[in-house]
Amino acid sequence: MNGMRRVVVVVFERFQLLDLAGPADVFASAGLFAGDGGYRIEPAAPRAGAVTAHNGLAVHAQAALGEVAGPIDTLLVVGGFGVPDQLADRALVADIARLAGEARRVASVCNGAFLLAEAGLLDGRRATTHWWAAPEFAERYPATEADPAPIYIRDGDVWTSAGVTAGIDLALALVAEDHGHDLAARVARALVVYLHRPGGQDQFSLPVRVPAPRSAPLRDLQAFIDAHPAADLRIPALAERTAMSERHFARVFTRETGMTPGAYVERSRADAARRLLETTAHPLDRVARESGLGTPETLYRVFRRHWRISPGDYRRRFQAKEN
Repeated sequence: MNGMRRVVVVVFERFQLLDLAGPADVFASAGLFAGDGGYRIEPAAPRAGAVTAHNGLAVHAQAALGEVAGPIDTLLVVGGFGVPDQLADRALVADIARLAGEARRVASVCNGAFLLAEAGLLDGRRATTHWWAAPEFAERYPATEADPAPIYIRDGDVWTSAGVTAGIDLALALVAEDHGHDLAARVARALVVYLHRPGGQDQFSLPVRVPAPRSAPLRDLQAFIDAHPAADLRIPALAERTAMSERHFARVFTRETGMTPGAYVERSRADAARRLLETTAHPLDRVARESGLGTPETLYRVFRRHWRISPGDYRRRFQAKEN
């Protein structure tokens, strides 16, 4: 047991059980292959005893956070629907900050990053969180460089990961750091998961929406673009629809939406292509044509640029299957 790495996992009421269970099973599986180089998982909570996850299942916190002391190999903070309530618990936040100082490395899963940021552990660092919570995270913690795209991010000795199952990706990366790529690959094969998941978490997110323009003509134009991706959406045609000069239109659209007309049209067409890939069996040339992207080559380039995944891979993952 002397070679066991101590992993303290911070849990709380209404946490996401998979944020704990996923990494815990990765670490446990690594222990089967590493022997004495394995991991000892210690759930800790504001109070010792039963802690109920959001799904209603309870886990046993072996210790109260205030009683936990170092040294710690890895401090892991989970996320879940209970995080907003925990941000106001100054004792919990203080304990996370204190234990981080006694840990070799610190990590979070999903919106557990909010608790790391609240403890001041992400100031001046790059970090990620669940795509759904990313806008709030960026606004609440401007001292952190928020990046919602990656599955996980390492910045020095602090690691953050995206939503829920990304905790498995994070834990595999930690195992690879500790024991090397080959052992991490064995764990991934045993758990039937990717060692390095292709693409980023933004392939799972809802379409990016820009602020609604103040002017009615631009709001109407946005709706037209989204509803007619295969139409002529070049700047001259768009400017004509709003009864503006091309130069004035481009300037006003960019000011009111934060995106150039060309960038908005491309993203709208990419979202249209995603919907077609999810809901139809159309060949890629038809998807490209109906989404306004023109050719399969352009479709491929746009998907790689926005989601770092090919259209074919996206369809295999997300296409709705008939019963």
